[in-house]
Amino acid sequence: MLITTSAELVRFCDALAEAPYIAVDTEFMREKRYYSQLCLVQVAYGEHAAAIDPFANISMAPLRDLLCNPKITKVFHAASQDLEIFFHRIGQVPTPIFDTQIAAAVCGLGEQPGYARLVSAMLGIHVDKSSQATDWSIRPLTEQQLSYALSDVTHLCKVYEKMVAQLTESGRTEWVREELASLEDASRYTIDPAEAWRRVRIRNAKSKVLVVLKELAMWREQEAMKRDTPRGWIVRDDAMLEIARNLPKNAEALARVRNLSHSTARGPDGKAMLAAMNRGLKSPEDTWPAPLKSGSKPTGHEPLVALLQALLQLRCSTHGVATSLIARRADLDRLATEKNPDIDALRGWRRDVFGADALELLAGRLALTGQDGAVVDAPLS
Repeated sequence: MLITTSAELVRFCDALAEAPYIAVDTEFMREKRYYSQLCLVQVAYGEHAAAIDPFANISMAPLRDLLCNPKITKVFHAASQDLEIFFHRIGQVPTPIFDTQIAAAVCGLGEQPGYARLVSAMLGIHVDKSSQATDWSIRPLTEQQLSYALSDVTHLCKVYEKMVAQLTESGRTEWVREELASLEDASRYTIDPAEAWRRVRIRNAKSKVLVVLKELAMWREQEAMKRDTPRGWIVRDDAMLEIARNLPKNAEALARVRNLSHSTARGPDGKAMLAAMNRGLKSPEDTWPAPLKSGSKPTGHEPLVALLQALLQLRCSTHGVATSLIARRADLDRLATEKNPDIDALRGWRRDVFGADALELLAGRLALTGQDGAVVDAPLS
Protein backbone atom coordinates (compact mmCIF):
# COMPACT_ATOMS: atom_id res chain seq x y z
CA MET A 1 0.00 0.00 0.00
CA LEU A 2 1.36 3.41 -1.02
CA ILE A 3 -0.09 6.34 0.90
CA THR A 4 -0.31 9.58 -1.06
CA THR A 5 -3.29 11.38 0.55
CA SER A 6 -3.88 12.87 3.98
CA ALA A 7 -7.05 10.83 4.49
CA GLU A 8 -5.21 7.56 3.82
CA LEU A 9 -2.45 8.51 6.26
CA VAL A 10 -4.94 9.41 9.00
CA ARG A 11 -6.74 6.06 8.61
CA PHE A 12 -3.49 4.11 8.61
CA CYS A 13 -2.07 5.83 11.69
CA ASP A 14 -5.38 5.52 13.55
CA ALA A 15 -5.30 1.75 12.92
CA LEU A 16 -1.89 1.57 14.62
CA ALA A 17 -2.64 3.89 17.54
CA GLU A 18 -2.89 0.98 20.02
CA ALA A 19 -0.10 -1.16 18.57
CA PRO A 20 2.58 -2.27 21.07
CA TYR A 21 5.25 -1.66 18.45
CA ILE A 22 5.69 -0.61 14.83
CA ALA A 23 8.49 -1.55 12.43
CA VAL A 24 9.90 1.52 10.70
CA ASP A 25 12.30 2.07 7.81
CA THR A 26 13.14 4.92 5.45
CA GLU A 27 14.49 5.39 1.96
CA PHE A 28 16.51 8.53 1.44
CA MET A 29 19.07 10.26 -0.77
CA ARG A 30 22.07 12.17 0.56
CA GLU A 31 24.73 12.18 -2.15
CA LYS A 32 24.14 15.82 -3.16
CA ARG A 33 22.88 17.24 0.12
CA TYR A 34 23.90 18.09 3.67
CA TYR A 35 20.66 16.78 5.15
CA SER A 36 19.24 13.48 3.98
CA GLN A 37 16.32 13.87 1.59
CA LEU A 38 13.52 11.68 2.94
CA CYS A 39 11.96 9.86 -0.01
CA LEU A 40 9.79 7.20 1.63
CA VAL A 41 8.72 6.02 5.09
CA GLN A 42 7.66 2.41 5.58
CA VAL A 43 5.66 1.34 8.63
CA ALA A 44 4.20 -2.05 9.56
CA TYR A 45 2.51 -3.92 12.38
CA GLY A 46 0.48 -7.10 12.07
CA GLU A 47 -1.71 -6.97 8.96
CA HIS A 48 -1.03 -3.28 8.45
CA ALA A 49 1.85 -2.22 6.20
CA ALA A 50 2.26 0.93 4.14
CA ALA A 51 4.81 3.08 2.37
CA ILE A 52 4.19 6.78 2.97
CA ASP A 53 5.23 9.23 0.27
CA PRO A 54 6.69 12.47 1.72
CA PHE A 55 6.71 13.94 -1.81
CA ALA A 56 2.91 13.82 -1.96
CA ASN A 57 1.02 16.95 -0.97
CA ILE A 58 -0.12 15.61 2.41
CA SER A 59 0.20 16.50 6.08
CA MET A 60 2.69 14.23 7.84
CA ALA A 61 1.32 15.18 11.28
CA PRO A 62 -0.43 11.80 11.88
CA LEU A 63 2.87 9.98 11.24
CA ARG A 64 4.70 12.38 13.55
CA ASP A 65 2.17 11.70 16.30
CA LEU A 66 2.51 7.94 15.78
CA LEU A 67 6.31 8.09 15.95
CA CYS A 68 6.21 10.27 19.06
CA ASN A 69 3.74 8.05 20.93
CA PRO A 70 5.72 6.91 24.02
CA LYS A 71 3.55 3.80 24.40
CA ILE A 72 4.64 2.38 21.02
CA THR A 73 8.11 0.88 20.55
CA LYS A 74 9.65 1.91 17.23
CA VAL A 75 11.63 -1.00 15.72
CA PHE A 76 14.47 -0.23 13.29
CA HIS A 77 17.43 -2.05 11.82
CA ALA A 78 20.64 0.02 11.99
CA ALA A 79 18.64 2.95 13.30
CA SER A 80 21.17 5.81 13.40
CA GLN A 81 20.49 7.37 10.00
CA ASP A 82 16.73 6.91 10.26
CA LEU A 83 16.71 8.54 13.68
CA GLU A 84 18.84 11.43 12.47
CA ILE A 85 16.33 12.08 9.68
CA PHE A 86 13.35 12.00 12.04
CA PHE A 87 15.13 14.14 14.63
CA HIS A 88 15.72 16.92 12.14
CA ARG A 89 12.20 16.69 10.72
CA ILE A 90 10.15 16.41 13.91
CA GLY A 91 12.54 17.91 16.46
CA GLN A 92 12.84 14.88 18.71
CA VAL A 93 13.97 11.27 18.81
CA PRO A 94 10.95 8.95 18.37
CA THR A 95 11.45 6.95 21.56
CA PRO A 96 11.24 4.21 22.74
CA ILE A 97 13.47 2.47 20.21
CA PHE A 98 14.54 -1.08 19.46
CA ASP A 99 17.39 -1.68 17.01
CA THR A 100 17.56 -5.22 15.68
CA GLN A 101 21.18 -4.81 14.54
CA ILE A 102 22.30 -3.98 18.07
CA ALA A 103 20.16 -6.74 19.53
CA ALA A 104 21.57 -9.23 17.01
CA ALA A 105 25.11 -8.61 18.23
CA VAL A 106 23.97 -9.15 21.82
CA CYS A 107 22.25 -12.37 20.74
CA GLY A 108 25.45 -13.67 19.15
CA LEU A 109 24.27 -13.27 15.55
CA GLY A 110 27.43 -11.51 14.40
CA GLU A 111 29.01 -8.08 14.47
CA GLN A 112 26.68 -5.47 12.91
CA PRO A 113 24.84 -7.99 10.69
CA GLY A 114 23.13 -6.54 7.63
CA TYR A 115 19.35 -6.70 7.33
CA ALA A 116 19.31 -9.34 4.58
CA ARG A 117 21.71 -11.57 6.49
CA LEU A 118 19.68 -11.22 9.68
CA VAL A 119 16.38 -12.05 7.96
CA SER A 120 18.00 -15.07 6.34
CA ALA A 121 19.45 -16.30 9.65
CA MET A 122 16.29 -15.80 11.70
CA LEU A 123 13.48 -16.40 9.20
CA GLY A 124 15.11 -18.41 6.42
CA ILE A 125 13.92 -15.81 3.88
CA HIS A 126 16.03 -14.45 1.04
CA VAL A 127 15.73 -10.67 0.70
CA ASP A 128 16.11 -9.27 -2.81
CA LYS A 129 18.29 -6.16 -2.44
CA SER A 130 18.35 -5.27 -6.16
CA SER A 131 16.29 -2.11 -5.53
CA GLN A 132 18.49 -0.91 -2.67
CA ALA A 133 20.61 1.45 -4.77
CA THR A 134 17.82 2.93 -6.88
CA ASP A 135 17.04 6.65 -6.93
CA TRP A 136 14.16 6.91 -4.48
CA SER A 137 13.49 10.54 -5.36
CA ILE A 138 12.16 9.69 -8.84
CA ARG A 139 8.41 9.36 -9.25
CA PRO A 140 6.45 7.26 -9.93
CA LEU A 141 7.91 4.46 -7.82
CA THR A 142 7.87 1.03 -9.43
CA GLU A 143 6.06 -1.99 -8.08
CA GLN A 144 9.45 -3.62 -7.53
CA GLN A 145 10.61 -0.67 -5.42
CA LEU A 146 7.44 -0.71 -3.32
CA SER A 147 7.61 -4.47 -2.81
CA TYR A 148 11.22 -4.17 -1.67
CA ALA A 149 10.46 -1.24 0.63
CA LEU A 150 7.50 -2.93 2.31
CA SER A 151 9.32 -6.24 2.76
CA ASP A 152 11.90 -4.40 4.87
CA VAL A 153 9.29 -3.66 7.55
CA THR A 154 7.09 -6.74 7.27
CA HIS A 155 10.06 -9.06 7.80
CA LEU A 156 11.33 -6.74 10.53
CA CYS A 157 8.17 -7.36 12.57
CA LYS A 158 8.84 -11.10 12.62
CA VAL A 159 12.53 -10.63 13.39
CA TYR A 160 11.68 -8.31 16.29
CA GLU A 161 9.19 -10.73 17.85
CA LYS A 162 11.64 -13.65 17.67
CA MET A 163 14.42 -11.49 19.03
CA VAL A 164 12.39 -10.29 22.00
CA ALA A 165 11.57 -13.92 22.84
CA GLN A 166 15.26 -14.87 22.65
CA LEU A 167 16.33 -11.94 24.82
CA THR A 168 13.68 -12.72 27.41
CA GLU A 169 14.68 -16.38 27.53
CA SER A 170 18.40 -15.56 27.84
CA GLY A 171 17.85 -12.75 30.36
CA ARG A 172 19.59 -10.20 28.14
CA THR A 173 16.80 -7.67 27.71
CA GLU A 174 18.59 -5.23 30.02
CA TRP A 175 21.81 -5.63 28.02
CA VAL A 176 20.02 -4.32 24.92
CA ARG A 177 18.40 -1.50 26.87
CA GLU A 178 21.84 -0.28 27.92
CA GLU A 179 22.98 -0.29 24.29
CA LEU A 180 19.88 1.52 23.04
CA ALA A 181 20.23 4.37 25.55
CA SER A 182 22.84 6.11 23.39
CA LEU A 183 20.55 5.93 20.34
CA GLU A 184 17.81 7.71 22.26
CA ASP A 185 20.11 10.56 23.32
CA ALA A 186 19.13 13.66 21.31
CA SER A 187 22.65 15.12 21.60
CA ARG A 188 23.81 12.36 19.23
CA TYR A 189 21.86 14.04 16.41
CA THR A 190 22.49 17.66 17.37
CA ILE A 191 25.01 19.40 15.13
CA ASP A 192 27.40 21.89 16.75
CA PRO A 193 29.33 23.80 14.04
CA ALA A 194 31.91 24.85 16.65
CA GLU A 195 32.97 21.19 16.94
CA ALA A 196 33.13 20.54 13.20
CA TRP A 197 36.93 20.93 13.10
CA ARG A 198 37.31 17.69 15.07
CA ARG A 199 36.15 15.73 12.00
CA VAL A 200 39.18 16.92 10.01
CA ARG A 201 42.09 14.50 10.13
CA ILE A 202 45.19 16.37 11.26
CA ARG A 203 48.36 15.44 13.13
CA ASN A 204 51.13 17.42 14.83
CA ALA A 205 49.28 20.74 14.73
CA LYS A 206 50.04 23.83 16.76
CA SER A 207 47.32 25.81 18.49
CA LYS A 208 47.60 28.61 15.94
CA VAL A 209 46.78 26.19 13.13
CA LEU A 210 43.94 24.63 15.07
CA VAL A 211 42.19 27.87 15.96
CA VAL A 212 42.14 28.90 12.29
CA LEU A 213 40.96 25.44 11.27
CA LYS A 214 38.23 25.63 13.91
CA GLU A 215 36.89 28.92 12.51
CA LEU A 216 37.09 27.71 8.91
CA ALA A 217 35.32 24.43 9.70
CA MET A 218 32.61 26.25 11.67
CA TRP A 219 31.98 28.62 8.74
CA ARG A 220 31.89 25.70 6.31
CA GLU A 221 29.46 23.71 8.49
CA GLN A 222 27.10 26.66 8.80
CA GLU A 223 27.21 27.26 5.05
CA ALA A 224 26.64 23.59 4.28
CA MET A 225 23.60 23.58 6.56
CA LYS A 226 22.27 26.80 5.05
CA ARG A 227 22.79 25.66 1.46
CA ASP A 228 21.89 22.01 2.16
CA THR A 229 24.98 20.87 0.29
CA PRO A 230 27.85 18.50 1.20
CA ARG A 231 30.70 20.09 3.18
CA GLY A 232 33.32 19.11 0.64
CA TRP A 233 31.44 20.92 -2.13
CA ILE A 234 32.07 24.21 -0.33
CA VAL A 235 35.73 23.65 0.52
CA ARG A 236 37.70 20.46 0.98
CA ASP A 237 39.46 19.45 4.20
CA ASP A 238 42.91 19.62 2.65
CA ALA A 239 42.28 23.15 1.37
CA MET A 240 41.22 24.29 4.85
CA LEU A 241 44.34 22.73 6.34
CA GLU A 242 46.57 24.49 3.83
CA ILE A 243 44.92 27.83 4.66
CA ALA A 244 45.37 27.19 8.38
CA ARG A 245 49.05 26.32 7.96
CA ASN A 246 50.03 29.06 5.45
CA LEU A 247 47.70 31.92 6.48
CA PRO A 248 47.20 33.63 3.09
CA LYS A 249 46.90 37.39 3.51
CA ASN A 250 44.62 38.18 0.56
CA ALA A 251 42.54 36.72 -2.27
CA GLU A 252 45.59 36.41 -4.55
CA ALA A 253 47.44 34.28 -2.00
CA LEU A 254 44.25 32.31 -1.28
CA ALA A 255 43.93 31.50 -4.98
CA ARG A 256 47.24 29.60 -4.78
CA VAL A 257 45.77 27.06 -2.35
CA ARG A 258 45.47 23.64 -3.95
CA ASN A 259 41.95 22.29 -4.55
CA LEU A 260 40.49 25.78 -4.26
CA SER A 261 39.32 27.33 -7.52
CA HIS A 262 40.35 30.87 -8.41
CA SER A 263 36.70 31.91 -8.69
CA THR A 264 36.04 30.63 -5.17
CA ALA A 265 39.14 32.29 -3.74
CA ARG A 266 38.25 35.64 -5.28
CA GLY A 267 34.52 35.40 -4.62
CA PRO A 268 32.26 35.71 -1.54
CA ASP A 269 33.41 32.35 -0.13
CA GLY A 270 37.05 33.37 -0.37
CA LYS A 271 36.29 36.59 1.46
CA ALA A 272 34.41 34.64 4.13
CA MET A 273 37.30 32.19 4.58
CA LEU A 274 39.81 35.01 5.04
CA ALA A 275 37.47 36.59 7.59
CA ALA A 276 37.17 33.26 9.44
CA MET A 277 40.96 32.91 9.45
CA ASN A 278 41.36 36.40 10.93
CA ARG A 279 38.67 35.76 13.56
CA GLY A 280 40.63 32.79 14.77
CA LEU A 281 43.93 34.68 14.87
CA LYS A 282 42.38 37.60 16.76
CA SER A 283 40.68 35.42 19.40
CA PRO A 284 42.33 35.28 22.87
CA GLU A 285 45.20 32.79 22.82
CA ASP A 286 44.05 31.18 26.07
CA THR A 287 40.92 30.00 24.20
CA TRP A 288 42.84 28.31 21.36
CA PRO A 289 42.68 24.50 21.12
CA ALA A 290 45.58 22.66 22.73
CA PRO A 291 48.29 21.59 20.27
CA LEU A 292 47.99 18.11 18.82
CA LYS A 293 50.92 15.75 19.04
CA SER A 294 51.17 12.26 17.64
CA GLY A 295 51.82 10.45 20.90
CA SER A 296 53.96 7.36 20.84
CA LYS A 297 52.07 4.15 21.43
CA PRO A 298 52.92 2.21 24.57
CA THR A 299 55.15 -0.81 23.98
CA GLY A 300 56.16 -3.90 25.92
CA HIS A 301 52.60 -4.75 26.93
CA GLU A 302 51.76 -7.01 23.98
CA PRO A 303 51.98 -10.30 25.96
CA LEU A 304 49.50 -8.92 28.48
CA VAL A 305 47.17 -7.80 25.67
CA ALA A 306 47.42 -11.30 24.21
CA LEU A 307 46.18 -12.71 27.52
CA LEU A 308 43.33 -10.22 27.59
CA GLN A 309 42.41 -11.14 24.02
CA ALA A 310 42.31 -14.81 24.94
CA LEU A 311 40.07 -14.05 27.91
CA LEU A 312 37.84 -11.85 25.76
CA GLN A 313 37.41 -14.57 23.14
CA LEU A 314 36.73 -17.13 25.85
CA ARG A 315 34.07 -15.03 27.56
CA CYS A 316 32.42 -13.95 24.31
CA SER A 317 32.32 -17.55 23.09
CA THR A 318 30.73 -18.62 26.36
CA HIS A 319 28.08 -15.88 26.23
CA GLY A 320 27.58 -15.91 22.46
CA VAL A 321 28.32 -12.23 21.78
CA ALA A 322 30.61 -10.50 19.29
CA THR A 323 34.03 -9.62 20.76
CA SER A 324 33.98 -6.15 19.18
CA LEU A 325 30.78 -5.38 21.07
CA ILE A 326 32.62 -5.90 24.36
CA ALA A 327 36.07 -4.41 23.69
CA ARG A 328 38.35 -3.47 20.82
CA ARG A 329 42.14 -3.57 20.62
CA ALA A 330 42.43 0.04 21.80
CA ASP A 331 40.42 -0.86 24.92
CA LEU A 332 42.72 -3.78 25.66
CA ASP A 333 45.77 -1.52 25.23
CA ARG A 334 44.31 0.82 27.83
CA LEU A 335 43.45 -2.02 30.18
CA ALA A 336 47.03 -3.25 29.98
CA THR A 337 48.70 0.14 30.44
CA GLU A 338 46.37 2.38 32.48
CA LYS A 339 45.41 2.11 36.13
CA ASN A 340 41.74 3.11 35.84
CA PRO A 341 40.84 3.31 32.13
CA ASP A 342 37.49 4.91 31.31
CA ILE A 343 36.20 2.30 28.86
CA ASP A 344 32.83 0.66 28.23
CA ALA A 345 34.27 -2.80 28.93
CA LEU A 346 34.38 -1.91 32.64
CA ARG A 347 30.77 -0.74 32.81
CA GLY A 348 27.33 -2.33 32.86
CA TRP A 349 26.75 -5.73 31.32
CA ARG A 350 30.15 -5.67 29.61
CA ARG A 351 31.79 -5.64 33.03
CA ASP A 352 29.73 -8.67 34.02
CA VAL A 353 30.71 -10.57 30.87
CA PHE A 354 34.37 -9.59 30.63
CA GLY A 355 35.52 -6.47 32.49
CA ALA A 356 35.47 -7.81 36.04
CA ASP A 357 37.40 -10.93 35.05
CA ALA A 358 39.86 -8.85 33.03
CA LEU A 359 40.69 -6.90 36.19
CA GLU A 360 41.11 -10.17 38.09
CA LEU A 361 43.51 -11.39 35.38
CA LEU A 362 45.53 -8.17 35.56
CA ALA A 363 45.67 -8.41 39.35
CA GLY A 364 47.02 -11.96 39.22
CA ARG A 365 43.91 -13.52 40.71
CA LEU A 366 42.84 -15.32 37.53
CA ALA A 367 44.90 -17.50 35.18
CA LEU A 368 44.41 -18.96 31.72
CA THR A 369 45.55 -22.45 30.90
CA GLY A 370 45.09 -25.16 28.29
CA GLN A 371 42.77 -28.09 28.75
CA ASP A 372 41.66 -30.67 26.19
CA GLY A 373 42.87 -28.47 23.33
CA ALA A 374 41.05 -25.38 24.53
CA VAL A 375 41.78 -22.31 26.66
CA VAL A 376 40.11 -22.28 30.07
CA ASP A 377 40.44 -20.00 33.07
CA ALA A 378 41.52 -21.03 36.53
CA PRO A 379 40.87 -18.76 39.56
CA LEU A 380 43.91 -18.38 41.79
CA SER A 381 43.52 -18.42 45.55
